[in-house]
Amino acid sequence: MKNKIVLLLGLSGLAVVSAFTFQLTNASFDSYSQLGNFNSETLNGELTSSLVEKTDINKTLIASYSNQKFVINNKVKESVVKPNILFFIADDMTSIDCEPYGNKDVRTPNLAKLAKEGLTFDNMNNATAMCGPTRQSLYTGLFPVKNGSYPNHAQVYDNVISVVQHFKKLGYRVALIGKQHYAPMANFPFEYLGGRNSDNGKGPDVELADAEKWINKDTSKPYLLIVASNQPHGPWNRGDVKKYDANKINVAPYMVDTKETRSELVKYYAEITYMDSLVGTCTRMVENQKTKNNTLFLFASEHGSSMPFAKWTCYNMGLKAAFIARWPKVIQPNTRTGILTQYIDVVPTLFEAAGGNPETLRGNKEGTMKLDGKSFFASFNGKPKEVRDYVFGVHTTRGIKNGSDNYPVRSIQDHDYKLIWNLQFNEPFLSSGSQPKNKLYNSWLKATNVTPKQAEHAKLYRNRPEFELYNIKKDIYELDNLADDSKLATVKIKLLSELKKWMQDQGDKGIKTEAEALRRLKGDTLDWKTSGD
Repeated sequence: MKNKIVLLLGLSGLAVVSAFTFQLTNASFDSYSQLGNFNSETLNGELTSSLVEKTDINKTLIASYSNQKFVINNKVKESVVKPNILFFIADDMTSIDCEPYGNKDVRTPNLAKLAKEGLTFDNMNNATAMCGPTRQSLYTGLFPVKNGSYPNHAQVYDNVISVVQHFKKLGYRVALIGKQHYAPMANFPFEYLGGRNSDNGKGPDVELADAEKWINKDTSKPYLLIVASNQPHGPWNRGDVKKYDANKINVAPYMVDTKETRSELVKYYAEITYMDSLVGTCTRMVENQKTKNNTLFLFASEHGSSMPFAKWTCYNMGLKAAFIARWPKVIQPNTRTGILTQYIDVVPTLFEAAGGNPETLRGNKEGTMKLDGKSFFASFNGKPKEVRDYVFGVHTTRGIKNGSDNYPVRSIQDHDYKLIWNLQFNEPFLSSGSQPKNKLYNSWLKATNVTPKQAEHAKLYRNRPEFELYNIKKDIYELDNLADDSKLATVKIKLLSELKKWMQDQGDKGIKTEAEALRRLKGDTLDWKTSGD
């Protein structure tokens, strides 16, 4: 059976012929190579008759007309149906606190199922461990200082654009349900489906049925839907704490094992399990669709919890992220990759997955600012390759509740080592987690059932040296500072040099940039001293 084929001849001389798979030889067009003036309608008809379909797979032939000759590109490309994308983002969840990343205490059956069906990233990193800056760097593909949102509760520069504009150009519907934490709204023109920006534990904080209605409302276009949960962000008021026994759970080595620690972990783990149930609801929503095999489902843990050494820091427990991708049509199930990646790499990766060229992306309205992110799309195809040599971190305490007046922290990491630079190391580091009235942290400082090394590490959260250097392959909890090890002097110098180059590229002047941070706070963020973190 033959298909009807239309050959379009534009002024530019480009023709695209769509058909089911056809057989074609250069000889079919030899008779046209000597043509002078010709009747294009006759030519179209004769060309059409030479294309004989053989299969039922959509193909595309690209041809050009130049100097009254046809030049045929015999490479026949398979048409790609753009995937739907559902991206679930947790809130304040330390990367290791789920089953796919080795935690044997916390129950996350839906994340475990997702990992078995997809690809788990073991080296995904944030640029900063704070909610607003994390999300805005994720959605823009730009590091926090460059996009303008580097203190918490801040906004990007007016000319910065986001994933919404990029995907609308590809013909996508783009929506978000749940936590926003981005500004100005005009820079992030999601179709907002409702939800809360914090959770008091009363009533449903997100109506996932509304998300499913939105998915089903228009199936003529592909969709990008972000489900932004409020869990497990404090105050940990969701989930069934009875499922956890404080006396039986394990306490990670970077924490101090106190009664207060175990009590907090029970509430935190219960809320993670609740969040995991929302992941399950979303996966079932996708599985109910005819397009389930061509739907890319992503999970990200955001950044670390509010426990000491996690959120508001550049330590592994703050910047490292759990990240899982499932795409039945493309991704091999139950696989892992250890390539270095950052949240800023997500936008260009998804753009390429949707058929776009990530190299064409620009981060501002003027079209002059290249994204900081790099596409790791090859990982989805089972051919992971490194897209960066280093991952970087930035933290500012200005704009966080109970934060230090000026305590900038910067970090750089490769596969082997992480260097942390505390620029105002002579001052104490203050945050909600380290302030003098914090009961949990005080229990760590007063604990008597600890070794001298554990006691010193607990103090490090508030009082730090200028440099910290960790062998992150051997010391994932960053317990042994090697900054003064003479054998690693070359490593330290090299990492610091690369960190300074990156800061210069970002327009980051360290202490001066920190001092100017409050200029980025606008709108409701003027009330940052009493707002939630």
